[in-house]
Amino acid sequence: MQPCLPNAQILAHMGLELADYEQMIGDIYESALNTRCLSDSLRAVRTLFKANFVTLILRVQDEPLLSPMVVAGDIELGEGGINHYAYYAKSTLFDGLPTDTVFTIDQLISDAEWRRSAFYLLFCEPHNCYHMLGADIRMPDGGIVRFRINRPFDHPRFDDTDRAMCAMLLPHLRRALHLHAQLDRSESLGSLYSQTISRLAVATIVLDENGTVLQLNPVAREILDSQDGLKIVGGRLEATYPSDNRELSRLVRSTFQRVRQGTGQGVQQAEAMSISRPSGQVSLGVVVELIATRELLESNGKPTVVVYVRDAVSKSLVSTVLTSQLYNLTPAETALALELANGLSLEEASELLNIRRNTARAHLRSIFSKTGVRRQTELVRIMLNSVVALGAPQAAASLL
Repeated sequence: MQPCLPNAQILAHMGLELADYEQMIGDIYESALNTRCLSDSLRAVRTLFKANFVTLILRVQDEPLLSPMVVAGDIELGEGGINHYAYYAKSTLFDGLPTDTVFTIDQLISDAEWRRSAFYLLFCEPHNCYHMLGADIRMPDGGIVRFRINRPFDHPRFDDTDRAMCAMLLPHLRRALHLHAQLDRSESLGSLYSQTISRLAVATIVLDENGTVLQLNPVAREILDSQDGLKIVGGRLEATYPSDNRELSRLVRSTFQRVRQGTGQGVQQAEAMSISRPSGQVSLGVVVELIATRELLESNGKPTVVVYVRDAVSKSLVSTVLTSQLYNLTPAETALALELANGLSLEEASELLNIRRNTARAHLRSIFSKTGVRRQTELVRIMLNSVVALGAPQAAASLL
C-alpha cells in the first residue's frame, strides 16, 4: 500500500526546498528534448535520497544484449545520457510486479534471500547497492520502464517518506519519457520524409516572410551551389534574372498575404513558375506553398513557406537494388534501365556502360519482357513513377 502524506509534508521530511523540487521536476520534463537533462534530474534524485545509485532502465533486453539505461552513480560514462549495461530479465526478482507501485526490497523478500539472490550477487553487491527503492512505470504504449534507487549496506533503509517521495516522481517520469518517445518518433518520420523528398530529386527551401533561407535539403544545396537560375544573396533566395526574381518575390509575398487575410489555412494554395537558367538548360520548375501549422497558443512564431524546385535534367536518385528486385532484372539490365530512365538514348547508354549496341538491344528486349512494356518511352514512364526512388540509392558500378 502506498503511503499517503501531503506533498508539502513529504518535501519537509526530505529536507527539500520547493525551488529545488521544481528544478528537479523541470529537468525531468526538459529530458523530453534532451536526455542529458534526465541525467541531471537523476543526479538530483540521488542527492535527495542520499543514494549511491539511481537508475532508469529504459528497456530490458534478452540475454546476452545490454539494456539501455540512464544511471546516476559512480559508473556514469561520459557526460551523462543513455548508456548500455547488463541487466538480464531472467536473473531479476522483479518480473510481474504491480506497475506504478513503489516497493522496497525488504517488502519483497527477506534480507537472507536478498543476499543469496543471483541478481544481488551479479548486479548489486559489486557496487555496494544493498537497499533498494523503486517502481516499474507502465508507459502509455504498454512498455515498462524500471526506476531504481539504491543505498549502501551501512545506510538506513528506505522509509515511508522515501516511498511517498518516489511515488511523487513517477507520473513526471512517465510523462517526460512519453513526450520524448513521441518527439523522437515525429523527428524520425520527419527525417524519413525529408530523405524521401531528396531521393525524388525535389529541392526544398524554407523561407521566412523576408525571403531569408531558414532551411534547405541537399538537393537544394546542390542547385544553389551551381548558381544556375537560383542563388542565395545576403541570406535571401533570389533568381538570377530580374524578371524571374520579381515573380519569385511576388509568389512569396502572395503566400504570406493570404495568411494575413486569413485565407491561407485549410486547403493549402500553391503557386508555380519557371525560372530560366543562364546555362541554357531546361528551366527550373518552382512551386511556392505555405507550411501549415496548428498553433494553439499565442506566440511570436511566424509563418514560413516552402519553395519546391525540380531540375528536369538532373538524374534521378534511385535504388539499384530495389529496381532489380521490383522487376527481377539482372545487374546489367538494371544499369541499362536506369540510364534510359535518366534520359539517355539506347546508343548513349550502351556507350556509357561500355557494352555493344547489340548487347544493349538484347538487354532491352529482356527488360521489356520483364516489365510488360513494349516501347522505351513506356519503360521510362514506369521507372519514373515506380517506388524504386523511395529506397536509398546504391552505386550502380557494383551491378555490372
